[in-house]
Amino acid sequence: MVTHDVIIVGAGLAGMRAALEVCGSLDTAIVSKVYPTRSHSGAAQGGVAASLANSSDDSWEIHMYDTVKGSDFLGDQDAIEMMVKDAPEAIIEMEHMGCIFSRTGDGKIAQRYFGGHSRPRACYAADRTGHALLHSLSEQVMRNASKIKIYSEWYILSLIVHDNICKGVVAYDIKNGRLEVLRGKAVIFATGGYGRAFRITSNAFASTGDGIVAAYRAGIPLEDMEFVQFHPTGLYEQGILISEAARGEGGYLINGKGERFMERYAKSMMELAPRDIVSRSEQTEINEGRGIDGKNFIYLDLRHLSREKIMERLPQVRQLGIDFIGIDCIEKPLPIQPTVHYSMGGIPTDRDGQVIINDKGTKVTGFYAAGECSCVSVHGANRLGTNSLLDALVFGRRAGQSVLESAKDFQLHDVNEDTEITSAKTEINTIFNASGNENMNNIRNGLKDIMMSECGIFRNREGLELCLNKIKGLQDRFKKAKITDRSKVFNTDLIESIELRHMLEYSEVIIVSALAREESRGSHARTDFSKRDDVKWLKHTLAYKGDDGEIELKYKPVAITRYQPEERKY
Repeated sequence: MVTHDVIIVGAGLAGMRAALEVCGSLDTAIVSKVYPTRSHSGAAQGGVAASLANSSDDSWEIHMYDTVKGSDFLGDQDAIEMMVKDAPEAIIEMEHMGCIFSRTGDGKIAQRYFGGHSRPRACYAADRTGHALLHSLSEQVMRNASKIKIYSEWYILSLIVHDNICKGVVAYDIKNGRLEVLRGKAVIFATGGYGRAFRITSNAFASTGDGIVAAYRAGIPLEDMEFVQFHPTGLYEQGILISEAARGEGGYLINGKGERFMERYAKSMMELAPRDIVSRSEQTEINEGRGIDGKNFIYLDLRHLSREKIMERLPQVRQLGIDFIGIDCIEKPLPIQPTVHYSMGGIPTDRDGQVIINDKGTKVTGFYAAGECSCVSVHGANRLGTNSLLDALVFGRRAGQSVLESAKDFQLHDVNEDTEITSAKTEINTIFNASGNENMNNIRNGLKDIMMSECGIFRNREGLELCLNKIKGLQDRFKKAKITDRSKVFNTDLIESIELRHMLEYSEVIIVSALAREESRGSHARTDFSKRDDVKWLKHTLAYKGDDGEIELKYKPVAITRYQPEERKY
């Protein structure tokens, strides 16, 4: 049995930021199924939001209002206020850690406009901001290598929680094919999102919801899983992200008639309206036959920005177009379509990252979560661009601080290693020993296709019920699917099968939560309930796994402090 004071699962921004907070005083471990600098945080491109002091026209109050409005008033305003107040300090901290932000002519951190923000507050490093932040944190973790033990390419299978006390995790050492119990006084999940359940997605292959499923199976509810964000600009049929920075720098969205169609949907902000609005607008244009040449894409036109500006501020955007579809955005517009991008839902936490299990705020002793796998909820029904990196930095640090403050009250608890290992081994052996002629890849493709078509940008009861029945059928088929690789060492066939099982499980939670919410709010757009309903649905969904495996839905109120819900116009 491996023992540490703090076990952090996930090596992206939230995980590494938490590790740096606790490693000076506590024996710290980071467990990651990928090499840390391959974490999905590195794929974020456009920027990280903060109302810096050098912007006399901005303030945390304006940032807070933009975020609350962007969330379609489902974000918890106490948590949002905390995040936006912490934002400037978080940026300066990262600058002092060596993050190389782009600069203005007088040497200050450069900022640009981003969707849903009324001020230019996106601090950026060209269009590789997540990469710059991730590597800066990685350097600091390496600097503290004597204090932080990294378990790279270890895959979490289960969370050990008994009597509302978290005792550790069970992990699979991918390189050596062995199961281990990692026991700790505190566990912090920073395991990222779950977009790989959809056909068109900007998410990395590792974004398969492993952390949220481990928590869900341990009796912890999942909050607001029906809210899955589509980003307006994914490369056509690829889903690869073309940063919102491209529109922040002045890019146009053009339909098949050559029109800048956003004037019909968000006249004041045009292409820089929040992502849910822009994505729905694009899909409406496509559905009504105004796609390019009648196909399922529109154009992102950057040609008017000039070669110099594109090479300085959007070099990765240009290179992605060249590498993946053979188009240079300096010369031709890019074909794009909405792509699944971010998970607003996840493991419920308080403002300090401690996991809570009900509407009364009951905490799970020793268990914390931060970043995309968590639901604080600062994003509500729709996240504003550049608030995700901020969320990870602010709440990664806060989770670490909370662990430090509570460490004196924590203790190592007894764990029945044989029982926990046997349970995990049973899951693996079930996959190894499955008999039948079902194919894992066919099941995976079936999942992605039905989630994309019936649980996507637009939803309705008929489609969601069809989707739910199809998912249940895929879950049954999974039991009869076998893998061909029976080896123990670096068995990617096995890992991908476990990931698929996780995707099938949380996809059902998304659908059931979406079926119940009979309104349209943020990223959840019901064609059969097209209006927002604050009387019935101004509340968060909590989805519990019942003893019989069925999903039980409960609800908790939204924290409203400064801003009452109003009609959302842009």
